[in-house]
Amino acid sequence: MSSASSTTEETAHRTVLLRGGDVHSPADPFATAMVVERGHVAWVGSEGAADAFAGGVDEVVDLEGALVTPAFTDAHVHTTATGLALTGLDLSSAHTLAEALDAVRAHAAARPDDKVLLGNGWDAARWPERRHPSRAELDTATGGRPLYLPRIDVHSAVVTTALLDLVPGVRDLAGFRDGEPLTGAAHHAVRAAAHAAITPRQRTEAQRAALRRAASLGIAVVHECGGPEISDEDDFTSLLALARAEAGPRVFGYWAERVAGAKDADRIRELGAVGAAGDLFVDGSLGSHTACLHAPYADAPHTGAGHLDAADVAAHVAACTEAGIQAGFHAIGDAALTAVVEGVRAAAERVGLARIRAARHRVEHAEMLTPETIAGFAELGLTASVQPAFDALWGGDEGMYADRLGVERARTLNPYAALLRAGVPLAFGSDAPVTPLDPWGAVRAAAFHHTLDHRVSVRAAFTAHTRGGWRALGRDDAGTLVPGAPADYAVWQAADLVVQAPDDRVARWSTDPRSGTPGLPDLTPGAPLPVCLRTVVFGQTVFERPNE
Repeated sequence: MSSASSTTEETAHRTVLLRGGDVHSPADPFATAMVVERGHVAWVGSEGAADAFAGGVDEVVDLEGALVTPAFTDAHVHTTATGLALTGLDLSSAHTLAEALDAVRAHAAARPDDKVLLGNGWDAARWPERRHPSRAELDTATGGRPLYLPRIDVHSAVVTTALLDLVPGVRDLAGFRDGEPLTGAAHHAVRAAAHAAITPRQRTEAQRAALRRAASLGIAVVHECGGPEISDEDDFTSLLALARAEAGPRVFGYWAERVAGAKDADRIRELGAVGAAGDLFVDGSLGSHTACLHAPYADAPHTGAGHLDAADVAAHVAACTEAGIQAGFHAIGDAALTAVVEGVRAAAERVGLARIRAARHRVEHAEMLTPETIAGFAELGLTASVQPAFDALWGGDEGMYADRLGVERARTLNPYAALLRAGVPLAFGSDAPVTPLDPWGAVRAAAFHHTLDHRVSVRAAFTAHTRGGWRALGRDDAGTLVPGAPADYAVWQAADLVVQAPDDRVARWSTDPRSGTPGLPDLTPGAPLPVCLRTVVFGQTVFERPNE
């Protein structure tokens, strides 16, 4: 990709013509050129018509056949934790318990000055030993130093004795069971102690690392899901300040704290949050056996734990609606999702269905849906903020979901096609660092879901990962390359463009020029994913791939 200008950095006020590629736009399904002016898309069209603009712009970019698409929005990220995973101990690639312990040992040796060692990403369900690291093993591997090591879903953690000793009374808190991973209040207490040891410099480095990685993957917008049980206010406000001050992806913050009235809502706004949503926990996770179910787990004699009931949900949603801010919840298990739907429906009876729908309240993860709760989402205008990589990682008849729920229940999880058929808005994200920032991988995971009936077209999945994230913020004017839209776009090196849909008849018709359906890269499993060449946010380049 070459430029006719010697200037290498775009600014929001320059006029740029991109030509000689493919532009993914509903304004012209066969577009090969685009003009960006003052941070917005000014025109999209054909190569021949681009000649009329070439003499009056500040820069002409020859795409050399590259693909231009709307940039991605990741609708669920924990930015600092993602950065710490990128720069620190990440056990997601450990294939055995022994490998994980070796990695802990090497990390401890490499960071002799850290007050608390931090890691993430272990998943015993994927190891042949099928068990978590014991405290004694971790004490030995760290030489007796404090270590906080959350499971991949971040809903439980294993720690060393030295870290427990830093939290007085932790052994008396709910969620402490000697010899088992910490959950609940005990987990939150040790996490707070571990995070308190992170210096402002470490935090800023981690946040920069995460946002740089996002930009390098064509992500222009990040929804930060913070809250008092996830991080702390300093972490949240420092991230928002960093994103405002430096070129990079836009960051919209959600703060997961309950709202009882206008005073609470004002405090949410003062933090800079766009909503009292994100990981406001109705339950936990399937991997940690803390998601709240109607029937017991297949591999444990209980139904998990619920943190909020329908009355709690109703009170929060009604207060947020009255105050004019978004509400939202983390809900994974079927019982938790029933509580959400019943609670939001009760709030609608209190403040009016039209106001509830207009507020676009959202639910994170929404994995264990039923036909009844899907219908409830549609009725109440709830956005499903979901993570297709969860199915790619844990789905299938031999995956973690099947271990926890049995094969039949596991096959019902993450029903994206049913949500779309019901008219439920979808926004895709990663929940990084639970699964990596990987937008094309998420689109692939939704289109090639383990359960055939849950698959959606690549086009629908791509829309959920671009425009869907903006709609979840209440914006309908972004996430698509049409005149007037913000110029948030990415340029990709990609193979031939195709139309992929679960139904072959749909795919064949969509490929017909009469359908006017713009193509997207072939995401068949095993095919190489597109490579990001440039990411642009509001007309300003925030990532450019070095020439190789």
